[in-house]
Amino acid sequence: MGITRREFLAISGSMGAGLALSSLGIDMRPVKAYAESLGKMDRVKSAKQVYSLCYYCSVTCGLICSTDTKTGKIINIEGDPDHPISEGALCAKGAAIFQTTASNEHRLTKVLYRAPGADKWEAKSWDWALTRIAKKIKETRDKDFIVKNAAGQVVNRVESIAHMGSSKVDNEECWSITTMVRALGIVHVDHQARV
Repeated sequence: MGITRREFLAISGSMGAGLALSSLGIDMRPVKAYAESLGKMDRVKSAKQVYSLCYYCSVTCGLICSTDTKTGKIINIEGDPDHPISEGALCAKGAAIFQTTASNEHRLTKVLYRAPGADKWEAKSWDWALTRIAKKIKETRDKDFIVKNAAGQVVNRVESIAHMGSSKVDNEECWSITTMVRALGIVHVDHQARV
């Protein structure tokens, strides 16, 4: 992957002008960012491209994931222009999907909990979080479970818990999830695709 003469002259001219202007006290951060983006483009050109799908909604837009051949890490994700449905277009969630990869140094990798009234976050384990969620569901059901409505009809439901489902689950998973939440007495069941 070489650089063309035109690209070389454009980069050289930009850098030369940038150095000249920086000595005059002009902010050169945009020029530096541009230079860094050129480096990223060279890495993307030499990267291994893998095709994938965005699963945030039922549209399932096509993605091209560029992986650095030396480190094996994803360095760029963009829309697939050859995808028959999205034709390279991505919504805001799909365009930001790179932030969910391990390349994002700010991505959460542990459970953070802030107690009511506290001003600091505490790191907790997944076992602690799942046990706490189960305990909170039981407490809510024990307190708010409605056996009969105002007309005296048996309803057996809890209205203070809701379930929001994913749009990328198949029929069997939908059946399992719906059966589980209905067994808990949850009547407010919705689907992510409507959001």
